[in-house]
Amino acid sequence: MNFTVTNRQGKHLSVTRHGVAQAPVLVLSNSLGTDQGMWQPQVEVLSQNFQVITYDTRGHGQSDVISDTTLQNLAEDVIDILDHLHIPKAHFCGISMGGMTALYLGVHHAERFLSITVANSAAKIWTAEGWNARADAVEKNGLADLVTSTHTRWFSEHFDYQNNALAQRTIQSLADTPALGYAASCRALAQADLREDIIKISIPTLIIAGLYDPVTTVADGEFMQQKIQSSELFVIDASHLSNIEQFEKFTQKIYQFIS
Repeated sequence: MNFTVTNRQGKHLSVTRHGVAQAPVLVLSNSLGTDQGMWQPQVEVLSQNFQVITYDTRGHGQSDVISDTTLQNLAEDVIDILDHLHIPKAHFCGISMGGMTALYLGVHHAERFLSITVANSAAKIWTAEGWNARADAVEKNGLADLVTSTHTRWFSEHFDYQNNALAQRTIQSLADTPALGYAASCRALAQADLREDIIKISIPTLIIAGLYDPVTTVADGEFMQQKIQSSELFVIDASHLSNIEQFEKFTQKIYQFIS
């Protein structure tokens, strides 16, 4: 069931509810430049035993573009979705940008979560200068240049992304992402640095790192695992969108962890 949630800023978020009513809840949060459709393989499996909530991060998919976005805003959108659905506690899994959202929730809103999964992410991703320059370029020129090269960051040479329907659809979702929405998220990531804060996370935490990921590396995963006391690190044979490239291993590990 797809519906709209109005967040605390009065903006609309596109949300979909899948699976078993009254079952434990898992919220899935997409990466930068994608939409909730990227979670299709996980939804198909996990919705058999869980109530799975997917949503388009603000500025992506069918959700409103919101300027002056921060990581705090991204996390508060999740709380607003849970409040709208009257869900007191949930499991949360985010990939890349969604993984940073997971970390923020683990630091600041732990009382609302049974666990967090931080996939292909880091306590700090890239540099403020790099993100701000990308935001400026996208606002000026659009996303076309990024779309042509994105497969080299999202998927490894071991994965036949050209003949994978979901991989192709996900690349298309980048082309369809509003430039202003993408740029706003870049600026949020430019300011996001949780390296000192994640030591406060006490809820169970699964960290998934892609062996071939050039964006958020295994070393980033190891750093988080060392800082977060109730955490485990799972290294998967994939690049940045490991939930697509290795969907069976990714989904199985999530299932085992939240069960």
